[in-house]
Amino acid sequence: MKIAIVYNRESQAVINLFGKQNREKYGLQTIRNIKEALVAGGHQVKTFEGDKNIIAKLEEFMPSVVSGERPGLVFNLSYGIQGKGRYMHIPGILEMLGIPYVGSGPETHALALDKVVTKMILLQRGLPTPKFTVMEKPDSPIMDDLHYPLIVKPKDEAVSFGLKVVYDEEELRAGVQTIYETFQAPTLVEEYIEGREVNVGLLGNNPAEALLPVELVFGEGEQIYTYEDKKKQSGRTIEKICPAPLSEEQTREIQQLAIDTFNALGCYDSARVDFRIDREGKPYILEVNSMASLGAGGSFVYAAETMGLSYADLMNKLIEIAYERYFGPYYLDSSVEEGKEQLELISLITQKRDKIEADLKHWTNISSWTQDPVGLSTIRRRLEERLKELGLQLVEEHTNGRSAWTWETKAGFKDGTLLVLPIDIPGERTGFPIPYRTEQEWIYGEGVASSRGGLVTMLSALSALNEQHLLSEKKVGVFLYSDEGRGMRYSNATLRKAAQKARQVIVLQPGFTGGKIVDQRRGAKQYSVIVEGDPMRIGKQYNQTDVLSYFIQKAEKLKKFSSRNKKLTVAVQDVHSQRYSVLLPHRVHATVVVTYLDERLADEVETQIREAFTSNANGMRAYVETLVERPPLIRKKNNPIIPQLQELSEKWNLPFGIETSLLPTAAGEIPANIPVVCGFAPASKNLYTPNEAIHRSELIQRSLLLALLLLEQ
Repeated sequence: MKIAIVYNRESQAVINLFGKQNREKYGLQTIRNIKEALVAGGHQVKTFEGDKNIIAKLEEFMPSVVSGERPGLVFNLSYGIQGKGRYMHIPGILEMLGIPYVGSGPETHALALDKVVTKMILLQRGLPTPKFTVMEKPDSPIMDDLHYPLIVKPKDEAVSFGLKVVYDEEELRAGVQTIYETFQAPTLVEEYIEGREVNVGLLGNNPAEALLPVELVFGEGEQIYTYEDKKKQSGRTIEKICPAPLSEEQTREIQQLAIDTFNALGCYDSARVDFRIDREGKPYILEVNSMASLGAGGSFVYAAETMGLSYADLMNKLIEIAYERYFGPYYLDSSVEEGKEQLELISLITQKRDKIEADLKHWTNISSWTQDPVGLSTIRRRLEERLKELGLQLVEEHTNGRSAWTWETKAGFKDGTLLVLPIDIPGERTGFPIPYRTEQEWIYGEGVASSRGGLVTMLSALSALNEQHLLSEKKVGVFLYSDEGRGMRYSNATLRKAAQKARQVIVLQPGFTGGKIVDQRRGAKQYSVIVEGDPMRIGKQYNQTDVLSYFIQKAEKLKKFSSRNKKLTVAVQDVHSQRYSVLLPHRVHATVVVTYLDERLADEVETQIREAFTSNANGMRAYVETLVERPPLIRKKNNPIIPQLQELSEKWNLPFGIETSLLPTAAGEIPANIPVVCGFAPASKNLYTPNEAIHRSELIQRSLLLALLLLEQ
C-alpha cells in the first residue's frame, strides 16, 4: 500500500505567514523510524511536509484508485504551520481530497486542542477533571472557590508550553501575564492536584483498547511534566514506569476513564489521556492528546512495547486500525475463495501502478516513428526480449519479418484471443522530442496514446497472468505491426491470415474516456492527386487557368461529395506546389482522403474524384492514384465480446461503454466472421499531435479488464 507520512518541520510554504506559529515538531529521527517501520511492513512510503503544496504532491504520489485497488493512506504527523486550528489543517484537506488517514478528524483535534472545551465536555459527561477558570488577561477576576496551588497554561497549546504551578495571586497574575505576552491567548487556570501523574494510551476503535498505564516519576523539583522536561532541557531525568504501580481496581478505573474520554471527544485510532491521582487515590483527567507522540521515548510507545508491540509492529498496527475503520475488516479478504484468482490478478496489477507507469515511460522514451527504421528495430528487439521472458514464441507462419510479427503463448492462439497493436508512431518527427510527463489525470509523451498506452496495457495484463503461472495455458496471440503510419499497406494481409485462426480479436488502439471501447469505425481511402500544366508568368494574360487555381476550383467541388447522413467525408489533407522562380506554380500535389462506412458509396466517390480531375483544358494534365485502402469496422448485432466485457466491468466496478469512431484502424482488416473490438487501449486526447496523452486511471483499468478477460478463456 502507498503511505504518505505528512509532518511539519522546516517548511513555511503558505500564501501569507502570520498569526500563531506552531511550536511543535517531530524529530527527523522519529520520522525516519516510522518510515523504516512501514517499509519493513511491505508498504511503499514517502514523506511530505504538510504545507500548501501537499495537494499536488499527494495527487502525484497516490492518484485516484480503481476498483479492487487498495487506496493510499496518509500517516498524519502534522501539527500544522500556523493558526489556532493548525491540528485540523491536514485532516481537513485529506477529507476534502478523499484520502484516508491515520488519526482523529479535524473536529476532534479542535476539541482536544482547546483545553477549556475539553474540560466542559468532560464535566458534561460526568468525568472527573480539576476545577478551573479562564483568565482572558492578567487583570481578569479570579474565581473565589479555586484553591492554591494552581496550574496555569495556555488554553489551546500543547507539549506543556507555558505550564507552571503558582502558589498565590501574585504568582498567578505573573504567570497569566507571561502566557498573555508569549502566546496572545487566554490562560486556563485549574487546581493543582497533589499526587501522582499517570497517562493511558489508547489504540483502536469501537472499542478502543486501553494500554497499560504509565506513571511519570519526577524526582526533585516541581512534580509536573514541563516543556523543558520533554525537551530534556531541565537538567533532570523523568522516569517512566509501566505498568504504573496501581491496584488492579485503580488500573481498571483509569483505563475505563481513558476509554470514556476517547469516546467523548470522538477520537480515532490512537490518543493519550493524562491523569493526576490525588493522595486519596482519586483520578482526575487533565487533558487529551489527540495526537499522542510516537517518539521512541514517549509514553505511548513505551506502553505498547511493554505489552509486546515492537515499534515497527505498533506503526503497522496503526495502519491496519485506520484501514479497517475506513474499509471494514473484510476488505479484499484473500481467504474468500469466490473470485480469488480475479482478486489476486487485480492485486498484482494495482499494487504495481508505479512500476506500470515507469514501464510506460521506458517505452515512450524509445522513439519509433513510422519513417524511423532504427527506432523501429530498437523497439522490436526489446519487445522480443520481453515477450520471450513471458514465455511467448514467434509464429513464423504469421510473420513477414518486415512489418508484421506474431507471437503466441505455449498453448497457441488457435481458437483463442489475438491482441493487435502497432509499434510505430504514425508520421515523422519534425521537431524536438516531446518530454514524457505525468499529471493527475493524464500522461503525455511521444506516441503515448497512438502506440505505447496499448503496448503497456498488453504487457501489464500478460505479466500479471504470468506471475500467477496461468499465462502459458491461455490461448493468446500478439500481433505487432510497424506500418500504422502507412495505413498497414504491408502488414494487412498477414493480419487477415492470422485473425482467421483466432476465436476473437482485441485491437489495442486508444478508446474514449469513461472506459468506452469501439465496435464501429469508418474505413478510409487515400488518394494522391497530381495536377500539372504549363508554366505561367505573373501578370500575363492567358486564355487558360493556372494550375493552382484549377486545383482550388476542383477541391471546392470535392466538399459537395461529403454527407453526414451517409457517414461519408471527403477532405483535402495535404497540398504542395512547385514553381520556377517568379512564375506561377506549374505542378500541384495533393492528398485527398475519403472516410466511409458503405463501401459502395466510397467507390462512387472515387469515380467522382477521378472524373473531377479529368481535364480537357489546354496544357493541363491530372493523375489520381490510390495510396491507402483501409476497410471499415462494421458493428455486429451479436458480438460476443461485448457482453463478456460488460459483465466483467459491472462485477469489478470498472468503467465501460461503446462508441463509434471516424478513424480507421487494424480492426477493419479482421474478417467479418471473427468477433472483434477496438479502442481497448487507454482513452486519449490530442491524438497524433505533440500534446498526445492517455488517461492515467485507464492505464490500470484497461490492464485489469484485459487480464480478467484473458483469465476467463
